[in-house]
Amino acid sequence: MKVILYRGVGWAAVGLATAGVVLPVLPTTPFLLVAAWAFARSSPELAERLRNHPRFGPFLRDWQDRGAIPAKAKATAIVLMAASWGVLALTLPNPWILGGVAATLCCVAIFLLTRPNA
Repeated sequence: MKVILYRGVGWAAVGLATAGVVLPVLPTTPFLLVAAWAFARSSPELAERLRNHPRFGPFLRDWQDRGAIPAKAKATAIVLMAASWGVLALTLPNPWILGGVAATLCCVAIFLLTRPNA
């Protein structure tokens, strides 16, 4: 029963990751990581297919093997988080929410910067 559940989660995550390739607001990478995690518990063959995928495999292997993120992805994420906070600062008058969002984004940026470069 657990195998079926994990495999279902894996396929659902692959479906969402596929949609994320063409939809700008839906992230691809987190769903691929979830799919790799679920397939590792339900189907080693499918997990290896993801790890050996010509486009996404290198990123998955870097993350799974070393916890590494490409430097370009880190820079892009940090710039976009800063821009998002800037837009929020211009449109939202509540300083408590702005502070909370800033704290959260800073924590994410610190996490990204402390990961090794792929």
